[in-house]
Amino acid sequence: MHLEILTPEKKIFEGEVSAVTFPGADGSFQVLDHHAPLISLLKDGVIEYKNKEAAGNVNITGGVVEVLKNNVIVLADGIVK
Repeated sequence: MHLEILTPEKKIFEGEVSAVTFPGADGSFQVLDHHAPLISLLKDGVIEYKNKEAAGNVNITGGVVEVLKNNVIVLADGIVK
């Protein structure tokens, strides 16, 4: 699936991943390939993503995620460096 992580300032990550874990407003949840459509609020925390070669993470300060047709778009309020 295709993942994009965006802030108001810039694009943080874009690429193909096999799994993503989010800090949801009501608790952590994971999205896998061909997940059902959803929109969710995110709280402060870490987005963890995995692909065939490696894994990565981004520490965000909240935001929203949309999953639709194997595309995952994160609009993060900001990131913690």
